[in-house]
Amino acid sequence: MVKVLFVCTGNICRSPTAHGVFRHFVREAGLDARFLIDSAGTHGYHTGEAPDIRSTKAAKERGYDLSDLRARAVTYDDFEDFDYILCMDAGHKLTLERAAPKALHHKIVMFDDRDVSDPYYGGPQGFDDVLDQIETACQRWLDRLKAS
Repeated sequence: MVKVLFVCTGNICRSPTAHGVFRHFVREAGLDARFLIDSAGTHGYHTGEAPDIRSTKAAKERGYDLSDLRARAVTYDDFEDFDYILCMDAGHKLTLERAAPKALHHKIVMFDDRDVSDPYYGGPQGFDDVLDQIETACQRWLDRLKAS
């Protein structure tokens, strides 16, 4: 089983969106049994909260369900438990590398080849733009991980 953790700051916008999109792609491919998928934040600002309503709305409009997801912070055990810890931006990667044992840094990688912008303080278009980027990157990750 491949264990994938998506990480952003508070786990209410970018990482739960990636979690929901990737989960959807995995289900559509009939690969549920091959993956364990989760998301978390570098900080516990929103622990226990549902994803931002704007993220949920943008995702739902494209057929992705985020309703069961709840925010949590990355734990020390996550560094051991997950095979891939996919960071939404370079700041997240740096924060996690500072917290993780050096021997596990290879698991902490960028989700995309460029930062996924935080839509939290912007308007609705930012959530659609983030979703566009996340869909593309999730498909690339699924293709890569299916091949391994």
